[in-house]
Amino acid sequence: MGTRSAAVAGMFYPGDAKRLTAAVEDYLAGARPATRPEMPKAVIAPHAGYRYSGPIAGSAYGSLVSHAKGIERVILVGPSHRVPFSGVACSRAAAFETPLGAVPVDRDAIEALLKDGLIQENDAAHAHEHSLEVHLPFVQRVFPGARVVPLLAGDQDHASVAAILARLWGGPETVIVVSSDLSHYHDYETARRLDHETAETIEARRAGAVDLDQACGATPVNALLQIAADKGLVAATLDLRNSGDTAGPRDEVVGYGAFVFG
Repeated sequence: MGTRSAAVAGMFYPGDAKRLTAAVEDYLAGARPATRPEMPKAVIAPHAGYRYSGPIAGSAYGSLVSHAKGIERVILVGPSHRVPFSGVACSRAAAFETPLGAVPVDRDAIEALLKDGLIQENDAAHAHEHSLEVHLPFVQRVFPGARVVPLLAGDQDHASVAAILARLWGGPETVIVVSSDLSHYHDYETARRLDHETAETIEARRAGAVDLDQACGATPVNALLQIAADKGLVAATLDLRNSGDTAGPRDEVVGYGAFVFG
């Protein structure tokens, strides 16, 4: 099995452990306060380079910090940007590496999903994908010692991903992180309007109503909306900004949102 090596350290986030720790700590310290005191069961958080989306990811993970002691497992689901495939893909790796060390994979959960035909092995899809990797330093800081179930969503209906989330739902020891950015390459004001509309859709838990123009992780987002509605969870927006707010020009921006479900 072995370890899946870090692919985007030094590009999407600092490659030096000391600088990476400081960056994550800063983003968590600057988190916008959660609107619900209960322990969230799930969050949606962005996956761009830290200088762009790190503050918004900090808001998502910041909502979990005070309740993180009992978390033993993090279900991490994001889109595949580089390798097209149908279905949901796992890696054969026993751990995922970052400059902060190796994050153990819950291989029992992976093997159970494989046995039931709910996922497939695809190391090529995971090898250079950033949508999961950029979350791992936050996981390592907020949930030290937790195992992860890293899954990439390919081309399929969101209902199949919802079935996987339902299977992995667990109890208070398990938290779900869906990785997605929002709108891409609109001007600042257009992006703000579109992302606010998407946030309203997410808060209303309208499964299937988020498309790929609204969120690159639309499939896992819609899956989470479906199961959140089924289980009666309340969704709230914690943070909604774009790259024009955090870094870079405002003529073409990428949107980022932090959403909590509890």
